[in-house]
Amino acid sequence: DVYKRQGLAFIAQSVAADLIGPFTFNGTRFLLAAGEVALFCPLLERWTGVTSKGTWQDVLLPGIGAGLILLLASYLQQAGIRYTTAGKAGFITSFYVVLVPVAGLLFLRQKSGWNIWAAVVLAGVGLYLLSSPEHGTVQFGDLLEFLCAICFTVHILVVDRVASHLNPIRFSVIQFLVAGLLGLILGLLFEPQSLETLKEAAPAILYAGICSAGLGYTLQAVGQRDADPAVASVIMSLESVFSALFGYLLLKETMTASELSGCVLMFAAVLLSQLGNQKRE
Repeated sequence: DVYKRQGLAFIAQSVAADLIGPFTFNGTRFLLAAGEVALFCPLLERWTGVTSKGTWQDVLLPGIGAGLILLLASYLQQAGIRYTTAGKAGFITSFYVVLVPVAGLLFLRQKSGWNIWAAVVLAGVGLYLLSSPEHGTVQFGDLLEFLCAICFTVHILVVDRVASHLNPIRFSVIQFLVAGLLGLILGLLFEPQSLETLKEAAPAILYAGICSAGLGYTLQAVGQRDADPAVASVIMSLESVFSALFGYLLLKETMTASELSGCVLMFAAVLLSQLGNQKRE
C-alpha cells in the first residue's frame, strides 16, 4: 500500500506492471487524464492565460500525432518495467535529456557545443554500467526503456513546436484522448482482462492518470511555451533521481556498485549537456 500514499509514477507503474498489460494500463490512465483535463479546461485556460490561443480544430492534428507518440513511448516504458527495476527504468528513460539537443542539432539545425557530444559519450558509458555489468549484455527491459527514451525525445520536440503557438490545455486533452482510446482498444484485443486485477491496479491507475499524466504532461505542455526543449528535458529528467531514490525506499530495490556508478555518470551527463544553454528570449 505504500505506493498509494507516496504517489510516485515509476513506483505505481512498477506495481501495475505485475497486474495488468501495458496497453490496458496506459489506455485507462490516459482516458482518465483526458476526462480530468477536459473537466477543468476553462479553469486551466484562465490560470495559464491561454484562453485566446487557438481552437479545438487547431490542436486536433497535432494532438493526434502527439497522442500516438505518447502511447508508444508509454507502452515501451511500461513493458520495460516488467523486466527491470523502477530505478533503472527511470535512469534509462532520462537518456532523452541528451537525445533532445542531439536531435535538435541533426534534424532542426540547432547548434550545440562540445559539452553535448561529451555528454553523449558519458551517458552512453553510464547506460552500459547501469544496464549490463553483471551479464555483459544489455537486458531486454533496458532495451525497451532506451527505445522509450527515443520516443519521449520526439514527443518533447513535438510539444515544443506546438505549445508556443497553440492552446496547450486543449492539445493535452486531444493527445490523452487519442492515447487512451487506442491503448484501451489494443489492450482489449491483445491482453488478458480480469476485473479482479483491474481492482488491484486501480490505485496505480488513479495516480498515473490524475497526477502523472493529467497534471504532469499538461504542465509540461504549458511550461514548454517558454522553456527551451533542452532545458525542459533536464528538468523532467529529475524523475530518474526520484525513481531510484523511492525505488530503494518504498520497493526495497537494490543496485550494485556498477549500477550506482552508471547512475552517477548519467546524472553527470545530464548536467554536462546543459552547460552553456541559453534561456529562450
